[in-house]
Amino acid sequence: MRKWMPLVVVSLGTFMLLVDVTIVNVALPDMARSLGTSFSALQWVMDAYALTLAALLLGLGGVADLIGHRISYIAGLGVFALSSLACALAPDSGVLIAARAVQGIGAAAMFATTFALLNSSYSGRDRGTAYGVWGAVSGASAAVGPILGGVLTQGLSWHWIFLVNLPVSVAAIALAMKALPADVRQRDRRIDLPGIAAFTVFAGFLTYGLIEAGTGWGRPVVVLSFVVATAGLIGFVAREARSADAMVDLALFRRRGFVRTLLAALVLNFAAFAALTYASIWLQAVLGLSPVQAGLVSLPMAGAAFLVSAVIGRHLHHRAPGPIIAAGLALIGIGALLDALMVDDSSSWPALLAGLVVTGLGVGLATPTLSSAAMGAVPVQRGGMAAGMVNTMRQLGFAIGIAVLGTVWTAQGGAATGLSAAFLVAGITGVVAALMVLALGRSRTANVPVAA
Repeated sequence: MRKWMPLVVVSLGTFMLLVDVTIVNVALPDMARSLGTSFSALQWVMDAYALTLAALLLGLGGVADLIGHRISYIAGLGVFALSSLACALAPDSGVLIAARAVQGIGAAAMFATTFALLNSSYSGRDRGTAYGVWGAVSGASAAVGPILGGVLTQGLSWHWIFLVNLPVSVAAIALAMKALPADVRQRDRRIDLPGIAAFTVFAGFLTYGLIEAGTGWGRPVVVLSFVVATAGLIGFVAREARSADAMVDLALFRRRGFVRTLLAALVLNFAAFAALTYASIWLQAVLGLSPVQAGLVSLPMAGAAFLVSAVIGRHLHHRAPGPIIAAGLALIGIGALLDALMVDDSSSWPALLAGLVVTGLGVGLATPTLSSAAMGAVPVQRGGMAAGMVNTMRQLGFAIGIAVLGTVWTAQGGAATGLSAAFLVAGITGVVAALMVLALGRSRTANVPVAA
């Protein structure tokens, strides 16, 4: 059992940080009433976390190489625990949003070290087993979030969706100090701070502009946000092109298979998970379901994703990844389109089930294949960077999805009409992305699970 303790430690942290991406969904109505907050503020409660996680994931991987993966993981757990406490005690939405952003920093510090810690702890067949267990845990985490959030919110209060992180973090820190291997530091590694800053400006202002666009695309604040986001992207590309310590090797973007894999990662979280936030609001605010009931509506999607990943995924190791990912995205898109067709003013919660099951099938098919597709499309020495970029794009996709679908939802007046429109946009995006990745590379590499 001692041999598997590093896996337990890494899986605990991974489960916690990925659950926190979606655990907030079903608590949003209670938060709004408790804090007296606006809809745009509710979007930032979710996006502040996902954006910070996405923006800092690659950069903090470099920090971990410099100071050590073990200490970086433990420090991330500490930051995550303290910021979770701050979230629970937040007196208003502004403090809650700020605490969620800090929580994202802790999550990024943990997430950036997972592959390195597993690689240094295991080899051979044990490494494959460790990746399999970690992949199952990470794959289930985002889907479990709404269910766990509903139980805690209804049984106790919304504050407990954050307080529950404290005992888990303390246990993980204690185990990490005993079980994780000693650090091997790369003293010659430098941190690409300008690159981190430029990417953060790009992602943050892009998301802010998309959220504010719900009240008018031509408003000065929206236009200015997109201008600043464009400047941030240009600055990021310019920095990475000439930096010897770049977070991202821009030469990888000359590889069509890699670019399309990143596109698939971005769209997967956009199309599969972002609309669930607005479904939860509809289920509670319009249909009157409890937080637990609203969370359980997503259970068929979670079950379908887990079963497909566990049962079918093992038989896809030697298949070309492009068609598999394309099929997964197509199913995600079709599932969202089914929900768009089924939801109207006379609908109840069963209208969502068929679409959610189909979406779950797509998630289970595409998710385990993304990382191997990315690593198979790049040189071996860039495999870690490729896997990190896939996870970055998935979190960025969720953040952008919350913003874009929130704008659609608001423009259509919310309720059933807004939810149907949000699912329609998600569905079209998924189907179009599926068509774009059909020509993905032909590499035959073993799948390494990638987080949700």
